Amino acid sequence: MKKSLIFIVYLLLISCASNSGVVSIGDDEYFIAKQASTGFPGTGGIKTDALKEAGEFCKAKGKSLDIIDLDENEGPFVLGKYPRVELTFNCE
Repeated sequence: MKKSLIFIVYLLLISCASNSGVVSIGDDEYFIAKQASTGFPGTGGIKTDALKEAGEFCKAKGKSLDIIDLDENEGPFVLGKYPRVELTFNCE
């Protein structure tokens, strides 16, 4: 029973993470927002994920990634303020 409860709590925490995917915001300009489901991991993992996603998106277009802006929120990560990364980029 205890393992089932832990698994359910784990699933609920995972489901709170958010990922916008690649969003077009203008002439060959794109945006990705990622938020962790808890405050424990910091922004390192989601920043890496956002950069990889943007790089793969540009590579699929036969272009390279050009970062326009990369914002990370700062800790402490408590009371619903979780690590968040916002990446604005274009493909050259």
